[in-house]
Amino acid sequence: MIRTLLWLIGGLLLGGVIHIVTILTLPLLAEETTWTRIMALDAENRLLVLPPVQPGAPNPLHLDPELSYGLCRIDLAQGPAYLSGILPDAFWSVAIYDDAGIVTYSTTNRDGIGQNVELGIFNSDQTRLLAQQQIDIKEGLLVVEAASDDLFILVRLSPPHDVMRPRFEQELSRITCGQRS
Repeated sequence: MIRTLLWLIGGLLLGGVIHIVTILTLPLLAEETTWTRIMALDAENRLLVLPPVQPGAPNPLHLDPELSYGLCRIDLAQGPAYLSGILPDAFWSVAIYDDAGIVTYSTTNRDGIGQNVELGIFNSDQTRLLAQQQIDIKEGLLVVEAASDDLFILVRLSPPHDVMRPRFEQELSRITCGQRS
């Protein structure tokens, strides 16, 4: 009886360990990730307005069809990156993700920023140079430090009415993103 109980407990523990190891390694084996999908888009150092998501159509980035999106991919190894422009007077959000899809920084218009977006994205070495005043930045720039160099920025706009979507996307296309020369 005790021997059977020990075998049962051992089998459950071994099954649990195998289950956890499998779940933790499966994402590492995936060939297609959010990062590979973003790398396929022409969004390096520029804000790409994504086409509207159609309900029921394939949605590989899992975007909300009610929102308009702009995406920009940056590499801080090439230098600091900047996101600059004026967004519409409606709800918007900006999120910076690393290549694993983890949010590094996020803000919305409800943070008291208003419509103007002026972000400077730096890695730790660039932030150190910034602190030593070896990198010039303009006044009012919101400085964001990122732990990795490969990042993507996602800007979300929420048009109050669907007829306003083209105007919102036009304003979104005027946002600058990437390294400054």
